Amino acid sequence: MKKIAAILLVLAMVLSMAIGCSSDNGDNGDNGDNGDNGAAEPVVVGFIYVGPTNDGGYTTAHDNGRLFMVDELGDKVTTIYKENVPEDKGEVVKVIREMVDQGASVIFATSFGHMDGLIEAAGEFPEVTFAHCSGYQTADNATNYFGRMYQARYLSGIVAGMKTESNKIAYVAAFPIPEVIRGINAFTLGVRSVNPDAEVHVRWTNTWYDPASEKAAAEALLDEGCDVTAQHQDSTATMVAAEEAGAFSIGYNVSSKDAVPKAYMTAPLWNWGEYYLRAVQDVLDGTWTNTPYWGGMDEGIILMDELTDLAPEGAAAAIAEKETLIKSGEWDVFDGPILNQDGEEVVKDGESLSDGDKLSMNWFVDGVVGTIPAGN
Repeated sequence: MKKIAAILLVLAMVLSMAIGCSSDNGDNGDNGDNGDNGAAEPVVVGFIYVGPTNDGGYTTAHDNGRLFMVDELGDKVTTIYKENVPEDKGEVVKVIREMVDQGASVIFATSFGHMDGLIEAAGEFPEVTFAHCSGYQTADNATNYFGRMYQARYLSGIVAGMKTESNKIAYVAAFPIPEVIRGINAFTLGVRSVNPDAEVHVRWTNTWYDPASEKAAAEALLDEGCDVTAQHQDSTATMVAAEEAGAFSIGYNVSSKDAVPKAYMTAPLWNWGEYYLRAVQDVLDGTWTNTPYWGGMDEGIILMDELTDLAPEGAAAAIAEKETLIKSGEWDVFDGPILNQDGEEVVKDGESLSDGDKLSMNWFVDGVVGTIPAGN
């Protein structure tokens, strides 16, 4: 019996050594940058993008965040991504299945309309960690994440309000969902804080990334007398329209000062790398939870781009004052008093809108010219 036990022990040791020394670091189908392969199997992290990585806006910002995370974590991770994934549940589930087949154990979906597909896939793959950008649903193995972009939107509104001469500012908007409505309202509050006579004129495109429709919407607003543009869109098309019309522009997502130098003044920016690094590190450490994330300027996920020479005099000082208050928590963009489009006080003086009300916002503040389509 001892001889048999000894033989079994030796066999167990050999098997253990074989498993411990085995490492498959072959091609994971990565469309981006991998860290150097080390002895440990890297965590495969998948990214689902609604647009192309070279859109010069929203998806570019997410991909920059992916690259930052890879640079920081090195051979602990490898990444794969899929561009131009439609906001269709079936398509999202299909892409997720493909990523899981490629070894992905962490998957980020980056657009609001990817939410339902991600949640369905989370049930199908309980061993995978999921996170969805800008949505609101969670599961045991799925969370959602976003940033308080409304903070930087307000600051960029200060620039637009000080710059306009016609007191008509164009805002090319994507879909009438709370995220976009909240941004329009914050921007308008910033505009009106320095120029009570200015109005923000909204035009919906019902697209995230469609340069042709974005540019057409901007051109229509410029033709109506707007002399500054802003946007909640993924490309530079709105800014291009402003430059061609001799107007000025507030960008979004990433800096566009080199793309449209004759129009660009500044932009609220995403710094997604801060979140992606934190989330993936939590997975590596075994400390990840499905608690939703909504960070602000104080955490570095939201930034304001530096002002160009086209920005109005005094804007830098006005922004710095409000940014200090925002980061310290002494003041919030949606502190009262705030009036809605009908002139009704919806946030009283001394009160502040709750996060729940911000996340479900479905009304416009005073100063917005435009309507929210019925059913939203």
